Amino acid sequence: MFDDVAANYDLTNDVLSLGQDRRWRKEVAKAVDARHGQKVLDLAAGTGTSSLPFARAGAYVVPCDFSLGMLREGKKRHPWLPLTAGDATKLPFRDGVFDAVTISFGLRNVQDTDAALSELYRVTKPGGRVVICEFSHPTWAPFRTVYEEYLMRALPPVARAVSSNPDAYVYLAESIQSWPDQPTLARRLQAAGWSKVAWRNLTGGIVALHRGTKAR
Repeated sequence: MFDDVAANYDLTNDVLSLGQDRRWRKEVAKAVDARHGQKVLDLAAGTGTSSLPFARAGAYVVPCDFSLGMLREGKKRHPWLPLTAGDATKLPFRDGVFDAVTISFGLRNVQDTDAALSELYRVTKPGGRVVICEFSHPTWAPFRTVYEEYLMRALPPVARAVSSNPDAYVYLAESIQSWPDQPTLARRLQAAGWSKVAWRNLTGGIVALHRGTKAR
């Protein structure tokens, strides 16, 4: 499915989010706080666009994705990035490799969320950090109603106008509605071993930024 939307993926996300995805990714970069010489895993990196801020900060970033179509498109755009194919539930990396691990708008698409959280924990160094940016649930009930109407009624026709595979965005709307809320995801992070788990809502809770630390 994601192979089919690779060519217009970044443009489609920009249109559907009304440009908010740029702000969300800036907040991810701040939360990850990549430093020169650190190793950062950017899981579900797609075409690698989300990895660029970490590279600019001087970190060695590994963009990893399950979709070969996304990786091929990313290689055309950013041939210098070490784009890597990998399954989030069985990552192709040794234990304790990365100073920081992050996944933006991809955890929801992994079949076994808990296995992915455990794998992220495994490949992180003691004292390292995780940052998860994912669609979530608005906290103000009237806004939540309007948002859900947009997801189910407005998103599909907009996707048909700008995406090469609009059916993928119908799946997007349905997967967002069925995704766990902020406290539930925090508990699942803790169950995977992460400590100091916290989250921050962005755009009224349309997106949530979860953070955690691997104990030393």
